Amino acid sequence: MSETNKELSFEDALEQLESIVNKMEEGEVPLEKAMEYYAEGSKLSKICHDKLVNAEKQMKEILREDNKRSSFEIQEEN
Repeated sequence: MSETNKELSFEDALEQLESIVNKMEEGEVPLEKAMEYYAEGSKLSKICHDKLVNAEKQMKEILREDNKRSSFEIQEEN
C-alpha cells in the first residue's frame, strides 16, 4: 500500500480491493503474485471493516436514547 491505514479512506481502500479482485478473477496470475494480492487484499479488507465499524459506532452516538439528534464529528482512526 502506498498510503498508511490512517491516510487511506474507505473509498480508496475499497477501490484498491476491487482492483485486486478483478486482477485475480482474470486468471493466469502466477502463484507468488496471487499470494501478494491475497495479502494486500486482506489488509484492505480489514481497513474497510474497521472504518465501517467506526462509522457504525459514530452513527449510534448520533441518536440518544430519547431519539433526539445530537451533533457529531467524524473522527479518523488512530
